[in-house]
Amino acid sequence: MWSITLRLMKKNAKMLIPAGIAIMIGTAFIAATFLFGNAMEDSLTTQMTAQYGRATHVVSQKDEDEVALPEGMTPTVGDFNIDSMRAIDGVEDVRVMMQTEFTVATQGRKAHLYVESTAADTALLPVSIVKGSQPKGAGQIALPEGIAKDLHVGVGQSMQAKLGAADVPDEKSGGSAPGASREAFGEDVSGKPEDGGSSDDAVASRTSSPENTGVDLKVVGLTRDDTGLYGAFGGAAIVSDDVLVRSYGVTDVNRIPVDSATVLVKINPAKFGTAPAAIKKLLPKGYSLSTRQALADGRIRKLSKEGTSVVTTFLLCFAILAMFVAALVIANTFQVMVAQRRRTLALLRAIGAKKGQLYRSVLTEAGLLGVISSILGIVLGVALMELMCGTKWMNASGAPLKVVVTPPVIWVPLVFGVIVTVLASISSARSATSVTPLEALQPFEAAASRKAGRVRAFLGILMLVAGLVLCFAAIRQMPGLINGSGASQKDSSNTYDGLLLSAIAGCALIFLALAIMAVFWLPWIMKGVGSVISHCGPSANVASANIQKNPRRVAATGLALLIGVTLVSTIATGAASGKRTINESLDSHYSVDMSADGDGLDRAAAREIAVVKGVSKTLYMPAAIVQIKGDKGLQDADRQMLLVGVDSIESLRSVLRLNLSRTTLDDGSVLLPQISEATGHKLTVEEKVVFQSADLGDEAKPNGKSLVLKSSQLDYRRVSGSTQPVGFVTMKHFRNGDLHAQSHLLIGRLVDPNDMTVFKEIQASVSNNHVQISGPAVERQRWNKTIESIMLLIVGLLAVAVLIALIGVANTLSLSVIERTKESATLRAIGMTRGQLKRSLAIEALLISLVNAVLGVMLGTGFGWLGAYMVFSLYGKVSYPFNWKVNGIMLIVAVLAALFASVLPARRAVKTPPVEALAEA
Repeated sequence: MWSITLRLMKKNAKMLIPAGIAIMIGTAFIAATFLFGNAMEDSLTTQMTAQYGRATHVVSQKDEDEVALPEGMTPTVGDFNIDSMRAIDGVEDVRVMMQTEFTVATQGRKAHLYVESTAADTALLPVSIVKGSQPKGAGQIALPEGIAKDLHVGVGQSMQAKLGAADVPDEKSGGSAPGASREAFGEDVSGKPEDGGSSDDAVASRTSSPENTGVDLKVVGLTRDDTGLYGAFGGAAIVSDDVLVRSYGVTDVNRIPVDSATVLVKINPAKFGTAPAAIKKLLPKGYSLSTRQALADGRIRKLSKEGTSVVTTFLLCFAILAMFVAALVIANTFQVMVAQRRRTLALLRAIGAKKGQLYRSVLTEAGLLGVISSILGIVLGVALMELMCGTKWMNASGAPLKVVVTPPVIWVPLVFGVIVTVLASISSARSATSVTPLEALQPFEAAASRKAGRVRAFLGILMLVAGLVLCFAAIRQMPGLINGSGASQKDSSNTYDGLLLSAIAGCALIFLALAIMAVFWLPWIMKGVGSVISHCGPSANVASANIQKNPRRVAATGLALLIGVTLVSTIATGAASGKRTINESLDSHYSVDMSADGDGLDRAAAREIAVVKGVSKTLYMPAAIVQIKGDKGLQDADRQMLLVGVDSIESLRSVLRLNLSRTTLDDGSVLLPQISEATGHKLTVEEKVVFQSADLGDEAKPNGKSLVLKSSQLDYRRVSGSTQPVGFVTMKHFRNGDLHAQSHLLIGRLVDPNDMTVFKEIQASVSNNHVQISGPAVERQRWNKTIESIMLLIVGLLAVAVLIALIGVANTLSLSVIERTKESATLRAIGMTRGQLKRSLAIEALLISLVNAVLGVMLGTGFGWLGAYMVFSLYGKVSYPFNWKVNGIMLIVAVLAALFASVLPARRAVKTPPVEALAEA
């Protein structure tokens, strides 16, 4: 039977091409998914190990989750005995990883730098020195080449750095000096030039210290971040140890704290056997020495579990969907192919072939098709990833991605492709052996077609009812959750999660029910549409009759397209609804047109913002983080608050989009919001509120004296980029020392709050200052960009399934033409022209594609609206738009693909003369 199977496969090779293409695309998707995961992991490995430079060994904590040190004790550089390490035989160099951030300025230009410590050997640096050298003497710095270009400085030139103590506990760290309050706070800097006032910033940042002064630094080199590790900072600068000492606010490098890691050691390979043991004896408690590779492998294993494996699994879900759609195409192909071979198979049975041999022959043919197509798919997947890794989009995150071929890239798509192909052909293999030779020799039309089972109908109806019940239950309970009060945040979150899962499960059950029962309702709908179209002429009449002739095949083809279009339409509709809902609700969630905050917001930055064209009014204010004492009704997230100082309520009226005509603010009162930004719930406080200044650490801890103020509340929201509630007090509390300013806040009014150009100019004016700009227009753009990115990603992934489904349409037409050779010849013989026959196939393709595309758009729109209601009703009134753009594109693609799919089958149908076709049939 092996030779017979190969001959039969060779004879029907053209019929197998569409199925082979479907398998190839699906397996290419799977291979590309694994390759993408490998590329991500390789890139992350490169970035994670880049911080170690070319060190051979690394000192780090034994367990980063459980520090094996006495509570409250942080080791310093001196605890690692660095000089003794360097003296060990075989140790070529040692570098303690110390980082900080500060701002540098020169010639009126400023930049915020991420800074790393230097080393005697450049092999231990996390960046490359591309010009000059690494810092070797006091007061030296090597700048990232991009930042140096922006600042217009080069090797040998000097600049000034404003050093702030790093955010670590030490004996010199402290709050803002009381004298800092001598500067006028709450100043309207709108349109004002530099007035020669105090050069000190009104508010020291939380990283300030007595060492926060200007320091001259000499540029001795330029660095380049080859791995993208510091992509978010524009690269990393390298500074000499004395600069770090001043930045940390300590007196000696040995007093600089070292948190969880890390000391890098470069050991001569010849001394790997002895030097590590000597180093371990010098380490403080809780730290160990490991090879660079061992430490990197451990971190990558943890990262793979938390990150890259999730991405790979996510992408594999779409690959499996594509293979499921491909299975429908394969099943159709083998169904027609076996039906065409009925006489051949009957003759084989008559001359002695057994049922099992014929069964295995069909499965063997499917297996061979799966192997060949899967191998081609793997090659295609590797080639596509090779091309993609060279694009800017794939390398935008930093470290360049490269193709890494691992065993799963080969065997998973191969096994999956073969299994899916064989499983899809089992039904056809059974039908090949289900009739006797005598029955098989009869005309095909005489064979009774199998009716859809009652079990299928029962299961479908059961799932449909269950899905509708779950969806309606979720819809009915959402208003109570949105408007409810009194429930804790945890309970509300759990309830919402349950309702969301209920809606998702309901939609899934409805869709599965429709898919299971497609053999019933899809042919019925297409028959109805066909009966209308049949009045348009003989070609349409023939097309309608052909669709009704084999409802099972048409249902399978239509289902494949329906799945892809429904999912794409669901995502597109949900995205459109989300964008419109968020855009409409943002205006009511912001009481200011724009706000600015961040470590780099000082008076100079505030004035740069104020003079931007389109900025009408600004207010520059000091801010302090406080804790609310008492008030048992408050949730923990609401107890930490940002208090900002203003001269008077009139100054607020000029920048807030809020009616303050009946609002007063004096030295004994505080103005608070009605809604908490942290929780989204009503902020309930007592008439007298007790505030206590807060330390800034990993967790805010109350200290200092209390401040008791009378509260009044207004419905203002999002006056800063922080999620903390913001309260307003008079400037007196900052001037007399009740509150110590820890940062600044700038709020402003714009001529047009929706003009994104103004925000871009504002951001550009302070781009090097570590200032965050927020406002409704910024938030709107951020949401829209996020939603569009997610939509494009998912639609792009689903497009693979849609492509395979469209191949299935072409496949169905091709099989239909092959199957109806005699019928087409008869139509030609009685007068149907070639053009009419071609048009009948085009109309047939259009009916299959358009009907299922329209049904998919309708289902997808409904599912998308439901999803939008469940997700976005938390943000405001939900909009229910119809995504004309995406849905229109899908319908146009369906029409064009249908017409294109009918070209080759039509050419085949009219190519053979009627007499010859009748003779062959």
